[in-house]
Amino acid sequence: MDYKDIKLARQALGLSLSEFAEMLDTDPTTTRRLEMAPHNSTARQPAPRMVRLIQAYLDGYRPTDWPIDIEEDGFVTVYPGVR
Repeated sequence: MDYKDIKLARQALGLSLSEFAEMLDTDPTTTRRLEMAPHNSTARQPAPRMVRLIQAYLDGYRPTDWPIDIEEDGFVTVYPGVR
C-alpha cells in the first residue's frame, strides 16, 4: 500500500485526517506524512500493522469507537467499507 492508496482508503472510508489517525492509533501529523509522496523529506511508509488495519476497515470491520455522523435530520450515517 503506497501513499496514494492510503489517501484513497481514508477518503473511501469518509474519514478526516484526525479521525483516520485516531482509528490507526497515531497522530494527524503521521497520517499526513503517510499520504505524502516519497520524495518529500518528511514522508513516511506505513507500518505493516497499519496496512493490515486499513485493509480490515476497507473490508468492513468497524470498532465500537468508529466515527459516525449525525445528520441534520437526526439520522446516523455510518461510513461503509469499500473494496
